[in-house]
Amino acid sequence: MSRPPTFTPPPCARARTLRTARGDFAVLDALPPDGTRSTALLLPGYTGSKEDFIALLEPLADAGFRVVSVDGRGQFETEGGDRPEDYAQGELARDVLALAEALGAGQSPVHLLGHSLGGQVARAAVLLDASPFRSLTLMSSGPAEVAPGQRDRIKMLGDALRTLSMAQVWEAMRVLDPPQDADIGDGEDLRRRWLRHSPAQLVATGAQLSAEPDRVAELAAVPLPVHVVSGESDDVWPVELLDDMARRLGARRTTVIGAEHSPNTARPVETAAALVSFWDSH
Repeated sequence: MSRPPTFTPPPCARARTLRTARGDFAVLDALPPDGTRSTALLLPGYTGSKEDFIALLEPLADAGFRVVSVDGRGQFETEGGDRPEDYAQGELARDVLALAEALGAGQSPVHLLGHSLGGQVARAAVLLDASPFRSLTLMSSGPAEVAPGQRDRIKMLGDALRTLSMAQVWEAMRVLDPPQDADIGDGEDLRRRWLRHSPAQLVATGAQLSAEPDRVAELAAVPLPVHVVSGESDDVWPVELLDDMARRLGARRTTVIGAEHSPNTARPVETAAALVSFWDSH
């Protein structure tokens, strides 16, 4: 589970509702102090939320970028349906296209970034229609299904969600994954976020992560600049797989020293600098 350093956005950002042709989405919208060079849309990972990018918002805005991080459908403060089919990858990808349109991508394409699950949803959106996007960053998001150990954890979680309440599952997870020093306060913000996730979303997207096909060749055929970012180790997709994916894509490759699966929370200053460098080049 991602652990943002805080759930309180910086002064440059405000929590608001972004209205799109496919419904309303909860976002954090960070504006630069001296005019916007371009806009970036950030998609969180499995069990995550828009708050996972809080530590990136200020440095990216200070560099001149409007940054919008979003709760996808069924994540935290964005409503979703109760049926697994509501969260089919194609549906989530069309949500991303609608978000980009609402951010004015028709006049000025946006930089798209997806972390983990968000990266695979971002890839699916680009493969549907790349025209709204200026670039694609895949952060700690691999070429196909997650590692076997992660598939086992996802299956265990899915089985629990089918029989237990979200509150009961939370208590069980805290036994298996005890609070860490990096947790916010007593962990109440993390618990509150978990309780507002849709169980159907978690089951459906977990199944996607466990069975995602390798679509790297399809993405490589799209004329869009790609950036592959990760920590120096990762237990969801081995770093060697991410290195190989970057080579196959002809992508820029950034390894954030001192970070693991979430460089956005572990090393936000270094991660923001790498993103600004890539976006500046496009």
